[in-house]
Amino acid sequence: MTGLALPGAAVVVTGAGSGIGAALATRFATAGARVVVNDLDATAARAVAARTGGHACPGDAADPAGVAALVDFARRQLGTIDLYCANAGVAAGGGADAPEQTWQAAWRVNVMSHVYAARELLPHWLTTGRGRLLVTASAAGLLTLLGKAPYAVTKHAALGFAEWLRATYAHRGVTVQALCPQGVRTPMLAGADALSSALLDGTALTPEQVADCVVEALADDRFLVLPHPEVATWYANRAADPDRWLRAMNRIQQDTERRDA
Repeated sequence: MTGLALPGAAVVVTGAGSGIGAALATRFATAGARVVVNDLDATAARAVAARTGGHACPGDAADPAGVAALVDFARRQLGTIDLYCANAGVAAGGGADAPEQTWQAAWRVNVMSHVYAARELLPHWLTTGRGRLLVTASAAGLLTLLGKAPYAVTKHAALGFAEWLRATYAHRGVTVQALCPQGVRTPMLAGADALSSALLDGTALTPEQVADCVVEALADDRFLVLPHPEVATWYANRAADPDRWLRAMNRIQQDTERRDA
């Protein structure tokens, strides 16, 4: 693993109609990459593609047929895929009592979209001995996010799948990285509940700042891409003393409930 040179690289970005995905597509194109822009919102995908000189491929990145069509389209347009950014996600809220469809949607988009991408990409990448998958997980996948059980649980699963891929295929030329930001000023954060906003607003970054961090990480192949560096400390504290960390998180939960009472 020796880093990815963006000039001329063939890149796919899912969920690229807005937010982090749009910023990634724009940043990659500016650096000279050839980009396929995917989003469920066809109008948004075409707008970003037009703005970046890329190729729009609207569709569902959480549907196996949609992913197969996206990968086929990208290979026909670009010749190959050097980097696939599995960025599509949903911010599913609620607790254990969240509706079944909420849990299913979170699992489908936040986890299975990565599985479907790996199924399509790995055979070719393992044959050629090179390829790169960037999974947009979240700091919630390293820590948790109070008030959003489906989101936190599925982001943990996304991170777990990325770890498994990295451990399994790194020696065969496949580089897997996990992007784990905290709050980012996207439509997803703008529509967040009061608890999420209180936890994330103060340190929220712009999508462009996140994209800059990703470009730096592509050069050195680090597994965890942390636009908020403090997350590394919290993750280490959580691992070193999970009981203490959970007590601290529970205090935040109690404080929130008292304020809302």
